[in-house]
Amino acid sequence: MSDIFALNFDGLSSPSISLNIAEAAQGRHPFGWGFAWYPNDYQGASVAKDPAARNAQILTEALMDWENFRSTVFISKILGAAQGYTNHETQPFSRSFAGRDWIFMHNGDLDKMNLYKLHANKSRFLEPLGTTDSEIAFCYLLGLMYESKARKLADIEPEKLETWFMELDKLGSADIVITDGLTLACYQGTQSQTPIYFTRIKPSSETKIFNSEQVSLEINDPRDSYRTALIFSSSKFKHGNWQQMQPGQMIIAKRGAIAWNNKAGEEVAPIYQSLQASPGQKNLKDKHRSLQQLQTNQSAVIQDLNPPQALPSITNIRSITHTQDGQALTYKMYEISHTSRYSYSEAVEHSTHRFRLQPLEDKVQDLLVSELSVSIEGEEIHYEDVFSNQCVHYSINMPYKELTISATSKVKIFQVPPDDYNLSSRRTSMPLVWMPWQRQMMNAYLLPEELPETQLSELTEYAMSFAERNEYHLVNTLEDMNQTIYKDYDYIQGSTSLSTTPFEVYAARRGVCQDFANLFICLCRLLSIPARYRMGYIFTGSNYENKLQSEASHAWTEVYLPYIGWRGFDPTNGCRVRQDHIRVACGRNYRDATPTSGTIYRGGGLETLAVEVKIKEVFSGV
Repeated sequence: MSDIFALNFDGLSSPSISLNIAEAAQGRHPFGWGFAWYPNDYQGASVAKDPAARNAQILTEALMDWENFRSTVFISKILGAAQGYTNHETQPFSRSFAGRDWIFMHNGDLDKMNLYKLHANKSRFLEPLGTTDSEIAFCYLLGLMYESKARKLADIEPEKLETWFMELDKLGSADIVITDGLTLACYQGTQSQTPIYFTRIKPSSETKIFNSEQVSLEINDPRDSYRTALIFSSSKFKHGNWQQMQPGQMIIAKRGAIAWNNKAGEEVAPIYQSLQASPGQKNLKDKHRSLQQLQTNQSAVIQDLNPPQALPSITNIRSITHTQDGQALTYKMYEISHTSRYSYSEAVEHSTHRFRLQPLEDKVQDLLVSELSVSIEGEEIHYEDVFSNQCVHYSINMPYKELTISATSKVKIFQVPPDDYNLSSRRTSMPLVWMPWQRQMMNAYLLPEELPETQLSELTEYAMSFAERNEYHLVNTLEDMNQTIYKDYDYIQGSTSLSTTPFEVYAARRGVCQDFANLFICLCRLLSIPARYRMGYIFTGSNYENKLQSEASHAWTEVYLPYIGWRGFDPTNGCRVRQDHIRVACGRNYRDATPTSGTIYRGGGLETLAVEVKIKEVFSGV
């Protein structure tokens, strides 16, 4: 009997881990165990092991009190009784390669004679210390890494790594976990006699305690209150939503998220999306992800085409009628009506208002009709604010108890070709470096919200987890943040207020579109990516799960990408901004872009607001 156990967190964590071998080892044969982690995420790993132990309590108590027991990766193996292993034959195994310590563990038995034949690399560096089939398999994999000139696990394409595991799988039972401290890969053999279970835990107000026959796990350190983690175990825990891996299944984990999964239907992080088979469309969320995948694939196809020898002089995006691969670009037309009704318990004698209800007009969005009516007469001033929003300043000097503002618009939204990231000036990696004058112009979109330093530090670590698990790839990091907020946070109306901060949304993991946009903005700015708040509308039709979004104004985030411009990300729906998003106003935050706002100088009493938004698609085509 052997048990394997692996943890992958999105940030440094100090879980309380106890190996429950004392009760199981009541017979005359001792058990063996090994435990490995990367203190403070350094390249060097710490490995503790005992091939013949009656009790691991002293070790686990020391680990819980040790301040260096903080890591994003923890793996452990408990060996069956009477194995007779020595210390250098006890798993997990550690070996330095390409400037990092690699950790490996294996559950099962492989044909050692054929394994030696498979492991043809004669380098002394790759000679095993012990005599186990597991360490030979470890050296075999590192030999393939060396031959592929890879320095990290992420340098190997997942399909290629899978073929390496499959070669070992032919020689017997091959349940494998391997990590370089940055990425963790887990493979369930097709001939395995022991199942492997996995689950993903998210922050909650409840203490996270998990118990199996061999391992007790408790995430109770106050510093780890907001951690997410992937857990793999050959023993199913009593609590949690555990899934059993299928024979031949390989999962790659990075910073608490599934980065790649060779079995359809599982969510993946953007770093490996282009390599992942399209998941089955079980629900509307899967449809959104499939559309997102389609956009990624279209970009890849366009990038593979040879650029034309001569480019036409284009002065307007609408003069482009087709993509480079010949697909016709379409436009959609919408009619929007927005009505806000204010009611007051006492008469309002004097008030001023600001309306931002006119959709913008640019190369992508064409404004055909825009009308505004106010039920009470007042002084009306039209102007463009510092964010280029079309605003109306309205001053009322007569008493009223009800005020109705109605705006109707008609817009065309033009389709645009996917962005081409092949051009050298279009940065695809972080950190972004801004010229002094660029930083000065973007300063309003680079400063995060003023929060306590401890909260900003926690949010910075959260933002960095996305960058690190996506190898600092700019667009993949943004896609990952966008989809993670969509998947991990609950859309609950009334759960927040206008004063809710990004940290409070992060801690509670719930909110509405405004909250998700503010959190996304804060994370971007902490990574030195300019981000702004965008208010507008979304046509949900039959394609969106939460149709309440179309009954009020919608909010999302726009980020500035070098040599591309502002691009929209909608974390409420986990998608890029497309032709069903109608842009109205933007700014640093909600207050800069709110549809209606104002000040009551006299009277009013209790205020009641009712908002009604209707969007109708009147045309879709070329």
